[in-house]
Amino acid sequence: MTTWHVLGAGSLGSLWAARLARAGAPVRLILRNPERLAAYQAAGGLRLSEGGEAQRLGIPAELADATTPITRLLVACKAYDAEAAVASVASRLAPRCDLLLLQNGLGSQQAVARRWPQARCIFVSSTEGAYRQGDFDVVFAGQGQNWLGDPQDTTPPDWLATLSAARIAHQWSEDILARLWRKLALNCAINPLTVLHDCRNGELLAHRVQVLALCDELAELLRACGQPEAAMGLADEVLRVIESTAANYSSMHQDVARGQRTEIAYLLGHACASAARLGLQLPALAAVQQRLHAELLRRGLPVD
Repeated sequence: MTTWHVLGAGSLGSLWAARLARAGAPVRLILRNPERLAAYQAAGGLRLSEGGEAQRLGIPAELADATTPITRLLVACKAYDAEAAVASVASRLAPRCDLLLLQNGLGSQQAVARRWPQARCIFVSSTEGAYRQGDFDVVFAGQGQNWLGDPQDTTPPDWLATLSAARIAHQWSEDILARLWRKLALNCAINPLTVLHDCRNGELLAHRVQVLALCDELAELLRACGQPEAAMGLADEVLRVIESTAANYSSMHQDVARGQRTEIAYLLGHACASAARLGLQLPALAAVQQRLHAELLRRGLPVD
């Protein structure tokens, strides 16, 4: 059986690794430095909590400079780290290896695909919920879906059955870019405003006019990018997401509150850069980007 190497032991990377290992698939975590590897070994493995029950899984772990070849790699780090993360193990990549790219937004996946054309780059869009309650301790918080697709080859890989055996909800998409554009638009309509208004998702209903103005411009952008299906009903879905996650803080709000770098360049930044490239004037989107940049700079955070 092909080993699943998992690069990025955050919430989603840990969730995938734990479920695959629990189902008997060979899995190896790749950790970023000797200190993290020592901490992982001291913890005795990866702990998964699901449905009120917890299980500790002794998944093997290694550093990027290990020498074993990598045939299948799940890249589960932040979008701004993806290219450097793959570069750290590039010498180990087998010809025609599978790279599963589990990043938010757009741009990082294309950068990896351009740099390693010998690999099959499979883009993943996930709506699953998970969070870490401690080091190497992940909680499966919400059943969702994982859409997988390859913009260069619509043929599904033969290992999807492994995901079924691991109870990882998934669907092969022949148009994964439409999925990713739709998710990007949802994020662009919600996340930046939660930072600018310093609020939970549900409080954006008090700024409905601003939300809908962003939705109109994002739908225009999607159509101009050749994604008309991703533009359909965008505003209605944005309002549904705001209502269904009313008590939550967006991931971008959480990053800013923790003083951490955001993925703005691969969300709002990618949208605005695409609009500029197409000659589109999207004033509401541009204004939000300008205000968000100013807020991040005020907090001493990077804007890329």
